[in-house]
Amino acid sequence: MAKLTVSDLDLKGKKVLMRVDFNVPIKDGVIGNDNRIVAALPTIKYVSEHGGKAILLSHLGRIKKEDDKPGLSMRPVAERLSNLLNKPVTFVPTTEGSQLEDAIDGLSDGDVLVMENTRYEDVKNGEYVKRESGNDPELGKYWASLGDVFVNDAFGTAHRSHASNVGIASNMGQTAAGFLMEKEIKFIGGAVDNPEHPFVAILGGAKVSDKIGVIDNLLAKADKILIGGGMTYTFYAAKGMKIGNSLVEKDKIDLAKEILDKAGDKLVLPTDSVVAEKFDNDAAHKTVDGDIPDGYMALDIGPKSVAEFEDVLKSAKTVVWNGPMGVFEMSNYAEGTLEIGKFLGTLTEAKTIVGGGDSTAAVQQLGVADKLSHISTGGGASLEYLEGKTLPGIAAISDK
Repeated sequence: MAKLTVSDLDLKGKKVLMRVDFNVPIKDGVIGNDNRIVAALPTIKYVSEHGGKAILLSHLGRIKKEDDKPGLSMRPVAERLSNLLNKPVTFVPTTEGSQLEDAIDGLSDGDVLVMENTRYEDVKNGEYVKRESGNDPELGKYWASLGDVFVNDAFGTAHRSHASNVGIASNMGQTAAGFLMEKEIKFIGGAVDNPEHPFVAILGGAKVSDKIGVIDNLLAKADKILIGGGMTYTFYAAKGMKIGNSLVEKDKIDLAKEILDKAGDKLVLPTDSVVAEKFDNDAAHKTVDGDIPDGYMALDIGPKSVAEFEDVLKSAKTVVWNGPMGVFEMSNYAEGTLEIGKFLGTLTEAKTIVGGGDSTAAVQQLGVADKLSHISTGGGASLEYLEGKTLPGIAAISDK
């Protein structure tokens, strides 16, 4: 990898600023899912074990007014981290000032400190000023002054230019990728820039508009692109097929036609669909081939499509999957997504990469996550990476 990584740094005795992605679901101070904290542990432990003083920065939720702050404090996150590391973690309930500076100065080699939610800086004196999310130059400079080196391990925010990633990096001599960031660059970047063929992309989700950039970028690189989810029916409409009451983006039909013309047989659409009379898990449903009958809406891909998709996938050497095949949150329309997830777990000869909330949830629910090569921690970031966009958070990491 051409980027500097944490293992390239001399950490002993250094104050190591680390941008992590601890944006976990939290309600009434209780963390719903600690996957993102767990994902950052290898880098935190490495810094600590190599005598660095780990100073962790993360955002948590969105803060637009003073009232948002109490429910989005990093304190419960610091407590969970302490349990996971099995050692004390210092929590500092502020984002700047002498309390934070003194706490950092008091750290010994190997210690870990978590500072308050970086987004607290978005609201000052009751005003929504976006110092963090607007990459205020003074804030980035101030945070950079607190450490000797900077490690960015927050792929989930790599597509954003914030004070806590790009702002710090631009005021630092050296910025390195943490192990999580390194893995994301290796797998997603590798799939986009240098995939082993056959390369198959599976794209799902509701809207064509969300995935246009990805389809466009991957058409030049992938051997096949399998389409599922609600966006299928905008393509159906573009082909002149009947779609009943299925989801459609009418203003994107012409664009879907252009994509179909350009793609030829590279783009594979489902041939059958699970349909219902209304958007309801308990509604009577059936499987139909081709056109969607009047009065019905398509809510999942059908078994024939699953078999056809699996037939394409079985010889793949690189697979990227982003987005569900149907309305995954309703059990009667989750089958397509689950079947594809299960099948990916059997592809031992392929590099398999999964991104996006529902696709990730599916492979975790099936218990096949550990059989896949990589599960991305960043939804928006992985999509933009697949689009071939330059991610500011990655661009700001020093080259080797």
